[in-house]
Amino acid sequence: MDKKARALIVWGTTSGAGKSWLATALCRWAARRGVDVAPFKAQNMSNNARVVPALDGGWGEIGAAQYFQALACGLAPTVEHNPVLLKPERDTASQVLLHGRVEPGLSRAGWRERSALLAAAARDSLERLQRRHELLIIEGAGSPAETNLAAHDYVNLQTARWADARALLVTDIDRGGAFAHLYGTWALLPEDLRPQLAGFVLNRFRGDASLLAPAPQQLQQRTGVATLAVVPMWRDHGLPEEDGLLDEAPLGRGPARRRVAIVAYPHISNLDEFQPLARIDGLRLHWVRDAAQLEGADCIILPGSKQVSGDLAWMRARGFDSAIQRHAAAGGPVLGVCGGLQMLGQTLADPEGHDGEAGFSAAGLGLLPLATGFVADKHVQPARVRFGAADGAWGALAGVEAAGYEIHCGRSVALSEAARAVLHDPEGLAIGWQRGSVLGVYAHGLFESPNVLRALYGDTVPTLQSVFEGLADHIEDAFVPGALERLLLA
Repeated sequence: MDKKARALIVWGTTSGAGKSWLATALCRWAARRGVDVAPFKAQNMSNNARVVPALDGGWGEIGAAQYFQALACGLAPTVEHNPVLLKPERDTASQVLLHGRVEPGLSRAGWRERSALLAAAARDSLERLQRRHELLIIEGAGSPAETNLAAHDYVNLQTARWADARALLVTDIDRGGAFAHLYGTWALLPEDLRPQLAGFVLNRFRGDASLLAPAPQQLQQRTGVATLAVVPMWRDHGLPEEDGLLDEAPLGRGPARRRVAIVAYPHISNLDEFQPLARIDGLRLHWVRDAAQLEGADCIILPGSKQVSGDLAWMRARGFDSAIQRHAAAGGPVLGVCGGLQMLGQTLADPEGHDGEAGFSAAGLGLLPLATGFVADKHVQPARVRFGAADGAWGALAGVEAAGYEIHCGRSVALSEAARAVLHDPEGLAIGWQRGSVLGVYAHGLFESPNVLRALYGDTVPTLQSVFEGLADHIEDAFVPGALERLLLA
């Protein structure tokens, strides 16, 4: 390989330590210095996915984090930025996507059985990116110190070797035990990779940084690795959380005037698309796991689901079905997105088990006269849409245009004219229906459209570009002087 980009890999002491956030900030910091930079994550495990160009000219899926990182770099996201995506379907099974496409055989194979093949595909993407760019910002997964997985860990360990990457190790100091996490991770790293660890990062710090002494100095004496940044806590930065972390407390700005309740069932997917709602002035966003919490909601949202059958059963067992039906009967707005739309219909059938268990058949919530069947061919494409004759609770959307995306293996058809098609994809296929105060759409990402936010709430939120700039400013202030230049420009 004639050209080989410089590389920095961001490891974490745990999942949720801040790898994705920090990698995105580093991408924008380097890009605004004029560096040709690209993101990479060999394997992501997330049900938050985005639609991007695939290698054959069609469409595929990558993790939402790499989608945003590519945009922060000023690039069009592609499947090369996240060649392997695992979408959890149950506690013990995940759907495997290779270069954006579902691979049923690999999904059924054991983790160790498929690891070598996935690693080879990831390395191919890495090497192609290395030839195209000056710098790669690589995100690890979980922790690089999982010694039981080390022999097959191509995401943290092998990628760092292939790319000859410098490394940062980030920890969430707000959780406690940060210095033990950093020292323990360093101690368990393979000896050949310890020299590549260039610095520690303390993330989500609250308080007076001078009170950390002498811990950073003692840690450096034991490891030879300096703490390069103490990053202050910043909850409202605007970037969706990589793992789609659900906040127990209501989210919102200013005095509460409206309350939106999103049902947080176990297999929830693409929940990052609702992040903008938390930034609308006067709106309170609640992630709801108890049907009683729907009481008093101005609007109820059923989000996407990676296993509609299981999540529908979960809702019924907890009384959500009757609570949602009462809300709709009283004229309260209900929105179903993708899997949520399917649950709102009359019937669901999955004879071959493409959503969950083969032979599944059940009644939906009956709020939209739709029948949904699940098929093997997943429908994946971007969707530039325009709402038709929406009315009543959703009348403000009539004529509104927005950019969205579709990811679903269910196909829905209207059973009567009572379900009015109010949204169509670019090919003219109906992908959204309304009856009374109930609206169901297959298009994800509508709340990321300024047009939709302005129509429904009379407000907009900061653009992604301004979010990326804020992230870059935040880390520039947090890192010791000159550290970012040495890591990313030298």
